[in-house]
Amino acid sequence: MAKMSRREVLGWLGGAALGGVLAGVGVASAGDGPAARPGAPDLKDEPGTSVWTPHRLDAGKCQPVAYAGYWHKGYGCCYGSFHAIIGTMGEQYGAPYSHFPFHMMEVGKSGISEWGTICGALLGAASAMALFWGRKERDPMVTELFRWYERTAFPIYDPGAAAQGAVGPLPTHVPGAVLCHISVSGWCQASGISAGDVRRSERCARVTADVTAKAIEIINAKIDGTFAPVLKSQAEAACASCHGEGRVSPILKGRMDCTPCHDGGRAVADKFHDHP
Repeated sequence: MAKMSRREVLGWLGGAALGGVLAGVGVASAGDGPAARPGAPDLKDEPGTSVWTPHRLDAGKCQPVAYAGYWHKGYGCCYGSFHAIIGTMGEQYGAPYSHFPFHMMEVGKSGISEWGTICGALLGAASAMALFWGRKERDPMVTELFRWYERTAFPIYDPGAAAQGAVGPLPTHVPGAVLCHISVSGWCQASGISAGDVRRSERCARVTADVTAKAIEIINAKIDGTFAPVLKSQAEAACASCHGEGRVSPILKGRMDCTPCHDGGRAVADKFHDHP
């Protein structure tokens, strides 16, 4: 066998590495049909394919994972709910679930980077659903989860001795909205506990576990073919009668309960003039 020079060896290794990369991204051979254009999505990785197949989970076993995930490195609610669902699938079924860059879900903390918009626990759960179902199938699932959140007295979950912020029962409050700002501020006002208190953080960690359990209930029902949305919004229907598409003032966009921000109550009164 002829000896190869150092230059030839490096050239061969480079060619082999390039060949491996091309094989990894699925470059088509003559018998595979036309290759995908650069930048085109790999359809094998889209929702509903064999790559992203949903699996039933035990909500009771995932709740402690969601709760602990909230506290993990301070990543918060979005990471906690998403990791409890997809991370648990990763532990049970391996790739591709175990290969997800979970740390990116930290962005949802405190209503997305402290902006107080959507509750991060809801964002994490909805994102988990989006890995498996496209918009048409997923929207009713997300709506059912969000409607449930609007009208549920939180927190429900109690970690017992595993509590990391505060031990024992906490005050409960119905958020009335899916926004972090309203959910947290309403609870703080009703309980008399400040937003910076560790008990508030404990509340949100427990809510993360609550949302995770409900999301898994919905996911399991979807897998079993028994999912049927039942929750409706009377406020949305009433407002849409004037502000929906084709109405006298067609400005309504969204599905949130309109009441928390538009009932004219003390909390939403004009605070920019003669504020006490």
